[in-house]
Amino acid sequence: MIKLLSLPFIVAAVSGIIMAIQGSLNSVLAQKSALLSAILVVHIIGTVIALTAVLFVGAPLFQVDWLSIPWYLYLGGVLSVIIIGLVALSIPQIGVANATTAIIIGQVGAAVVIDHFGWFGITRLPWSYWQFLGLALFAAGAKLLFR
Repeated sequence: MIKLLSLPFIVAAVSGIIMAIQGSLNSVLAQKSALLSAILVVHIIGTVIALTAVLFVGAPLFQVDWLSIPWYLYLGGVLSVIIIGLVALSIPQIGVANATTAIIIGQVGAAVVIDHFGWFGITRLPWSYWQFLGLALFAAGAKLLFR
């Protein structure tokens, strides 16, 4: 119960709230413009905000040896484009609640596998039977949420 009230859990929950809002905004933006154009504009705005934050905070940008970092760690940028596009396409078709539920099911399922194998440099956390039970119950709850 303590973990549910911890700062990292609350931060993650707020992130989930923001993701639902972001998906809704991006979906409507894509409907009012064009999907790829909306993705580009959203990323340009994000780049400007991130650059401003880096400059304001003084985060190391030029002190990092970017070429020594494994190439696959940069795939987050590619995945971001794909995520925004897929979310923007799915929300008008099935709604925010259904799309978000499907997103979370996919995230949790993938997260259990990533944790178990320690992929991408993540600390390895082997799965347990309880996690499989949790995933099954989560999927059953998701089924109840779908309209």
